Amino acid sequence: MSSAMIETTYREAVREAIRDALRRDPRVFLMGEDVGRYGGCYAVTKGLWDEFGPERIRDAPLSESGFTGAGIGAALGGMRPIVEIMTVNFSLLALDQIVNNAATLRHMSGGQVSVPLVIRMATGAGKQLAAQHSHSLENWYVAIPGIKVVAPATLEDARGMLWSALEDPDPVVIFEHVMLYNRSGPLAADAGPVPLAGAAIRRPGSDISLISYGGSLYKTLDAAEALAREGIEAEVIDLRSLRPLDDATLMASVARTHRALIVDEGWRTGSLAGEISARIMEQAFWDLDAPVGRVCTAEVPIPYPKHLEDAALPQVPTIVAAARAILGRE
Repeated sequence: MSSAMIETTYREAVREAIRDALRRDPRVFLMGEDVGRYGGCYAVTKGLWDEFGPERIRDAPLSESGFTGAGIGAALGGMRPIVEIMTVNFSLLALDQIVNNAATLRHMSGGQVSVPLVIRMATGAGKQLAAQHSHSLENWYVAIPGIKVVAPATLEDARGMLWSALEDPDPVVIFEHVMLYNRSGPLAADAGPVPLAGAAIRRPGSDISLISYGGSLYKTLDAAEALAREGIEAEVIDLRSLRPLDDATLMASVARTHRALIVDEGWRTGSLAGEISARIMEQAFWDLDAPVGRVCTAEVPIPYPKHLEDAALPQVPTIVAAARAILGRE
């Protein structure tokens, strides 16, 4: 018997995932800036402080390094903390704790200790929040051994990846794109855990592989729809997990389509798109009929004015044009 479906939003799916975790496991608590009485900068935690109280929904001071370090300590002590960092830009203040402590302690202790810490942070642009609140720095974290990095784009993944992250013995960083919070759709009322590894084919196709994740996924799907009207069948892959990457799914897709285009809201230089491109070159070079393409954000700090912000980011027409170029249909 199929489960009942409920109409919900990405924001509400994340909130329900947190609420469910708090109910299931007394070791779980949430900590971050404005997560309590205020209900979260993006209203994700609205109502949780009233329901669970200040012991489990902890408002933290404006010190990312301090409260991330406290989260690491709590995880070492047997708790299951969820640390919310308001935006990825602010997470740079906690890089020492994440990179030098959370990611390394299992290795440095010879496997004696684990750090079951979950860090959630908003990422991406599109809301005119300017250059200190809008960048996509997922590639910074993807480069670090010792942590898992995921970017849920669907309601199911937003609901289920937190569940799996809290059961993982090692640190997990979850990137939630700011433009997804209002996205709505049906979700199974009894939606459960989702694995932290494995890409998903969101649209099958035979002519070109469009590879994306997070907030760019839906632009990529729209681009695939536009290409279909021109007789081009694009396969759309949602990476979902950024570390580890699902090389097998990527290479199998390229073997079918013989062309690849990566859509990444990060900057081109040093990008996750560059890493994926290199892996395709290494593992599937002889399957390619054209060079791997990339559509990335312009190499500028994200502008505040709406028209400039839009111009800086990957957009559907840019993706369509890049795919046409790879197929020789400019």
